[in-house]
Amino acid sequence: MHPAPSIIAFTTLSGLGFGLFFWLGIGMPGSTGMVAFVFFAIAFALAGGGLIASAFHLGHPERGLLAFTQWRSSWLSREAVLAVATLAVMGLYAIGRIFLGTTWVPLGWLGAALAQGTVLATAMIYAQMKTVPRWRSILTPALFLSLSLGGGALLAGQVTWALILLVVAGALQLAWWWQGDRAFAASCTTMASATGLGAAGQIRAFEPPHTGPNYLLREMVHVIGRKHARKLRIMAFGMGYVLPVVLLLIPFSHVMGALAVISHVAGILAARWLFFAEAEHVVGLYYGKR
Repeated sequence: MHPAPSIIAFTTLSGLGFGLFFWLGIGMPGSTGMVAFVFFAIAFALAGGGLIASAFHLGHPERGLLAFTQWRSSWLSREAVLAVATLAVMGLYAIGRIFLGTTWVPLGWLGAALAQGTVLATAMIYAQMKTVPRWRSILTPALFLSLSLGGGALLAGQVTWALILLVVAGALQLAWWWQGDRAFAASCTTMASATGLGAAGQIRAFEPPHTGPNYLLREMVHVIGRKHARKLRIMAFGMGYVLPVVLLLIPFSHVMGALAVISHVAGILAARWLFFAEAEHVVGLYYGKR
């Protein structure tokens, strides 16, 4: 699929922000006053900035409020509701920590649960899509959640948890790539099954449906060379997982921590670009692209 910059920024930044909310919600770190203000400011900037970035991907941003009305059937709507609920709860929790020097523990744990619920809803938007076999896997929400928690631990200065969770996320990333490369073939979706004409024999496209590009080709069909994908995977894995872990294993300093965060974010941005660029939508079968 077409890797739109807005959706890449949204899924990466919001995941980090809601991950940081989780750790702040359970009191790790349990700082108050101005130190807490800095942590909460970063979390709100990442989560809120990611949500704002997602609005640029809407064809009609003015209709965004309608997303809140379909929560019974739509993971996108559930994501919107959970995101707003998280920001509201964590806003109240932050007031206690920053201005009153007190920790409202039940409110913090509620905010932490809502934060990870938001990340899960984001992941399920993709994991429930039958039309993209690469995404339709339990590994998709597992990867999103582990990245959110690992990146959040990194931002929260929870070195031990960051090391554990980044290693887990790295293993899930490798498993997700391995499974994803086989998913389209394993789905047994072909031009014959897509058109329902399998009984007629071997099916192939006689000519393209039209003479020029259209919305489906621009948004749903994106082809990336295998050689380029391999290079990007190495870069994404090295910067997103390996280098941060190495930097955290060195005696901790704020400089090493900052470098680990920068490296992790750069690597995950590359991995998230591949998440969309390598997603083979079955509509490509109609255009001879699969």
